[in-house]
Amino acid sequence: MPVSLPPALGLSLDLLRCPTCRTRRLHHDHGALRCRGGHTFDIARHGYAGLRTGTRATSGDDAAMVRARDRFLATGAYAPIREVGARLAADAVSGRGTVVDAGCGTGYYLAGVLDQLPGARGLGLDTSVRALRSAARVHDRAAAVAWDVFRPFPLADGAADVVLDVFAPRNPAEFHRVLRPAGRLIVIRPTGRHLAELRDQVPAMVTIDPAKEQRLHRALDPLFEVVVTEEVEYSASLTRPDVLDLVAMTPSARHVSGADLNDGGVLPDQVTVSVLATAYRPR
Repeated sequence: MPVSLPPALGLSLDLLRCPTCRTRRLHHDHGALRCRGGHTFDIARHGYAGLRTGTRATSGDDAAMVRARDRFLATGAYAPIREVGARLAADAVSGRGTVVDAGCGTGYYLAGVLDQLPGARGLGLDTSVRALRSAARVHDRAAAVAWDVFRPFPLADGAADVVLDVFAPRNPAEFHRVLRPAGRLIVIRPTGRHLAELRDQVPAMVTIDPAKEQRLHRALDPLFEVVVTEEVEYSASLTRPDVLDLVAMTPSARHVSGADLNDGGVLPDQVTVSVLATAYRPR
């Protein structure tokens, strides 16, 4: 039985372009998305569109990571991060607008933006089909597309008022191409103090490169200029299950063993959450 067009995907269908042809628009036909060149892409029964082409993309966000992320984010420990992203986006969009979340994961941050922008629509891109199952139903105006953000986006030029990038890979050239001239790129990334207590206790966790900030600016400066940067830093109280989910939802899950987590021993019950949130305008 053909899959019907999810309403949120219908809202954003005009933004999408065939990833093979690059210029042709996609339309819904018998449970799939098709272009006039004959290329066809499935709509998963979970509600997201699968536009990936060529070799199947892989992602560290497997089912266990996604479940851990859902549980952790439900605690509200990262709510201030969500709030600053939503506020910066609201400063950039008036009335109806389009928000593209690159590396959207389960759609937690995109949903926060859309809650602040009642007239806006959202589109999340991610490689993890497990995460996209959540992203496709996280908000009634949020569509989800399976895509590798390192590749040219299957989106029209100048399609977005806001591109959101929270703890995610970055593709500066594509961010610039899909943003409208008056649009905003919002990048949220950790500082060196982020989760310091946990990384001290669990040395196998992925560290934060001290040169990360310089690399970010070198990559973005040719195409974007900073409008505003805000630092968000606070102490979050966590239970042991919360800490275990925090580790399990990140790439550190690949490197951390049960022994690293002390096999029931002491883990910090408070961690520092520390991020920088920057809004950029296209040059």
